[in-house]
Amino acid sequence: MKPASTPNSRPTPVTLRAAVGFWLWLGCLSFGGPAGQIALMHQELVERRRWISERRFLHALNYCMVLPGPEAQQLATYIGWLMHRTAGGLIAGGLFVLPSLVLLTVLSWVYIAFGEQPLVAGLFYGIKPAVTAIVVQAAHRIGSRALKNATLWAVAAAAFVAIFALHLPFPVIVLAAALVGAVGGHLAPDTFRTGGGHGASNTSTGPALIDDDTPTPEHARFRWSRLAWVLGVGLLLWTLPMAWLTTTLGWEHTLTRMGWFFTKAALLTFGGAYAVLPYVWQGAVETFAWLTPTQMIDGLALGETTPGPLIMVVAFVGFVGGYVKALFGPEQLFLAGAAAATLVTWFTFLPSFVFILAGGPLVESTHQNLKFTAPLTAITAAVVGVVLNLALFFGYHVLWPSGFGGRFDVVSAVIAVGAAVALLRYKRSVVQVIAACAVLGLIARSVAG
Repeated sequence: MKPASTPNSRPTPVTLRAAVGFWLWLGCLSFGGPAGQIALMHQELVERRRWISERRFLHALNYCMVLPGPEAQQLATYIGWLMHRTAGGLIAGGLFVLPSLVLLTVLSWVYIAFGEQPLVAGLFYGIKPAVTAIVVQAAHRIGSRALKNATLWAVAAAAFVAIFALHLPFPVIVLAAALVGAVGGHLAPDTFRTGGGHGASNTSTGPALIDDDTPTPEHARFRWSRLAWVLGVGLLLWTLPMAWLTTTLGWEHTLTRMGWFFTKAALLTFGGAYAVLPYVWQGAVETFAWLTPTQMIDGLALGETTPGPLIMVVAFVGFVGGYVKALFGPEQLFLAGAAAATLVTWFTFLPSFVFILAGGPLVESTHQNLKFTAPLTAITAAVVGVVLNLALFFGYHVLWPSGFGGRFDVVSAVIAVGAAVALLRYKRSVVQVIAACAVLGLIARSVAG
């Protein structure tokens, strides 16, 4: 795809129809987690197509990083909204998620319906230890960016003890970390100062459609009436399905429980998807038993190898829960899984759209960097300890599949170490590592007979 214009000329305006094609393309190719997805958007939107300037792109990114929820999907929603009003935001954010939802629904069905087949079982035997290594890499990546001083290291250590030894709920840890950051931001602001974003450069690539000096479009100007309208519609879009589920199916029904649970999860995803995974695990595995620990690990592997936000693993959780619970009877298992996957995706991403459409005009009212991010800094530090606990949880179930009283799985340990070396030492991509480990798992199962 060629740039829309020469480097020194302003790009030609982009129609909504043309933008739809781009957002769909992005949704189908957005592998690599938030860092890779944001880097791809920066390359395409800032450098190649020049739809938005570097400074405006980073300004929007700063806002999205403060919010709970998947920042890459929110950034796409923000830019789509800025360019083509509410319809543009809904299309950009929706197409960032839709391909992943369709693909994960199909893969979840293949997994749950045919997972006991030797081929599928062998592939996932190798994938499980790879996922453990991936979570270790996530803890390392977040930690290297977030733990800039002894105070933040102490926050991470306290979070680890809180969830590993004290078994405190994840929301309590998030709130405690936010309180530490809020207080610390006043007492020692330099200690809780946020770092940079996802590696975007600070160079000019030529004039952009939305440039540094481009006036804020009329639809992006702040008005109290518009804020009230967006919040009201957002609340209605949450209330109506929740009210229907509660009155029709009852509060104890699986779909009602999923709607409420994943609404809470959506509001706790500070620091990325890995931060909320322990909360999803606590609820989906331990509290509601929608799936087993092994299935949770496999679901994370599928989420890592499909496009879209990693938090889309919730679609896998919903599908497996709906399928196993046979919500619509034994003859409609796929329909039950697909309905649950769609429902949890709706409740997980609805808040993100509301945050962008409601808060975007406030952000556009100033092109200076956002302040008051000290609570986010502390939360991100706490996430390191929480993710480390998640890595230990996964490692336990992979290396001791029958518990500490059973045998130690040497083959899985070797695959996990190899995956960790490939990720941390040789910087191989997640997709490459999972593919290689899947093949190794298939070979190991074949040799073992």
